[in-house]
Amino acid sequence: MPAYTLYGAEVSYFTGKARAYLRWRGADFEEQIATQQVYRDIILPNVGWPVIPVLKMPDGSIVQDTADIIEQVEAAEHREPPALPATPLQRFVALLLQLYGDEWLTLPAMHYRWTYNEDWAYSEFGALSAPQLSRPEQYEIGKKNGQRFKGALPVLGVHPETIPGIERSYEAFLREFSQHLEAHPFLLGERPCLADFAFIGPLYAHLYRDPESGVLMKRLAPRVADWVERTHAGDAGTGDLAADDGIPETLLPILKRQMREQLPALKATNDLFAGWAAEASSGDAVPRAVGQIEVSIEGFTGPAAARTFPLWRLQAVLDAYGAMDTDAKARADALLASVGGRALASFELPARMARKDCRLVLA
Repeated sequence: MPAYTLYGAEVSYFTGKARAYLRWRGADFEEQIATQQVYRDIILPNVGWPVIPVLKMPDGSIVQDTADIIEQVEAAEHREPPALPATPLQRFVALLLQLYGDEWLTLPAMHYRWTYNEDWAYSEFGALSAPQLSRPEQYEIGKKNGQRFKGALPVLGVHPETIPGIERSYEAFLREFSQHLEAHPFLLGERPCLADFAFIGPLYAHLYRDPESGVLMKRLAPRVADWVERTHAGDAGTGDLAADDGIPETLLPILKRQMREQLPALKATNDLFAGWAAEASSGDAVPRAVGQIEVSIEGFTGPAAARTFPLWRLQAVLDAYGAMDTDAKARADALLASVGGRALASFELPARMARKDCRLVLA
C-alpha cells in the first residue's frame, strides 16, 4: 500500500506542483481523482472547504497547502538533495520564485484558461466530478462547478483592461524563461528545486495542458514546453544547483519582471493588511482579502482584491532574508538592487501569520 495518497486532478494548478515534487522526491504515493465522493468523505471533513490537492500522510493525517505538503514529506523522507536549497541566497530566491509561481502566474494561467479554453475546462471539470455520467451531463456539471473558478478572474485582476498587459507579459516571460533554459536545464542549475515545482503549477496544468494555451507555448517557447514535460515527469537532473550559492544571470529578467509587477501589488496589499491587523488579535482568522488594490502589468492597470495569501508566501521569503548572515545578506541586497527589488530588503509585515486548521491566523 502506498505511503502517501494525493487527492487532486490533472486540471488542477496546485496538484501539478505537488505531483511533480512527489515524483522527483521518489515518494511512494498514489494519486486519486478528487471526485464528489472524495470531497464529501475526505476533503470537507478534514479541511473544511472544497480544495485540492490534499495529501494523506502515512499516519492518516491530511495536509492541504502545497508548501506544507513539500515541507512535511521532506521531513518524513530525510532524503538528499533537499527541495528547498540549503544555501542562503538560493533558498531566498527559490522562495521568491515560489511566491511568483504560486501567486502571480495565476493571472496568465486563469486568463488563458477561461478566455480561450472555457468549454474544454467545463468538460474537464465535469469528467472529474462525475465520471459515470455522459459527456453532455458532465459538461453541465462542469459548467456549474467551473463558474466558481471563472468568477475568480476579477479577484485576481484579470479584466478587459488588464488582459492586453497580461498577454504581453506572459509572452515576454516565455521568451525570458526560454533564454534561461538555453543555459540551464532548471531554474537554479542542473537539478530541480522548489522554484521549479512552483512554476510547474501554472505552466503544466493550465498553460501547457489546456489546448489553446498549450499550442501557444509550444509555438513560442518549445524549450519551456520541454522543461514542463521533464519537470512534471519528475526528472532529477544530472547535477546540482549553481556552484557557490550562485544565481544564474539568465534568471535576472524574470526576477525583474516579478519586482516590476508583483512587488507593488504586495506593497499595496500590505498597507491594507496593516489597517486590518491593527484592530485584530492573536489567533484571529485572517480574511482572504482586505480590500481592493490596483495591479499594473505592462502599462495596463485594473482593480484586484487585496488577497492576503500572497503575504503568507512573502513571509517565508522575508524570514529567509532575515536569517542570512552579513555576507549572504550583502549578496542578496546586491541581487535585489540589480533587479529593481531594493524595497524588498526593507519590507516589513505589520504582523506575523500562522496556519491553523488549514487557515491563516494572526500568530
